Amino acid sequence: MPSAYDFAATAADGSQVLLADCEGKVALVVNVASKCGLTPQYEGLESLYREDKDRGLEILAFPCNQFKEQEPDSDDEIQAFCKAAYDVTFPVLAKVDVNGPTADPLFAFLRLQAPGDFGPKYGDFYKAISTIRPDADGTDEVKWNFTKFLVGRDGSVIKRYEPPVSPSEIKADVEQYL
Repeated sequence: MPSAYDFAATAADGSQVLLADCEGKVALVVNVASKCGLTPQYEGLESLYREDKDRGLEILAFPCNQFKEQEPDSDDEIQAFCKAAYDVTFPVLAKVDVNGPTADPLFAFLRLQAPGDFGPKYGDFYKAISTIRPDADGTDEVKWNFTKFLVGRDGSVIKRYEPPVSPSEIKADVEQYL
């Protein structure tokens, strides 16, 4: 059976990153954007990373410009923003698509393994997004920036967290698998 650690990604500098290097760790894979109302989640992600990286947590951030073009900058500009605004030390990789025919293969795999549950329980956030993306409910697509996938030490997808779920809200789940 394939695992998330069978894939590769492109770093912001264009080099190849083998996700197999994360095998044996717990990974949180997140699609991110610099100009989104959820961008302050970088702070929580960084806090989680600093607290748990020595225990085997890896966070892999993938910038994406598919949601209202909220990540229009170049990879170099994204790196500079993440460092200056949030002092991010976890890997922020090259920009990718997470949905559609040009979706990064890792995200196609993650979506298939954890289709998500984006619905009215997300309240005002759901209402706002459903007016922009009326197709968001009931599909495996990533619904918005800061969708998070928790991946186990063996590369299996454990759980998907929809965008409004903050890093502090998933801390207990992360620690359970470390």
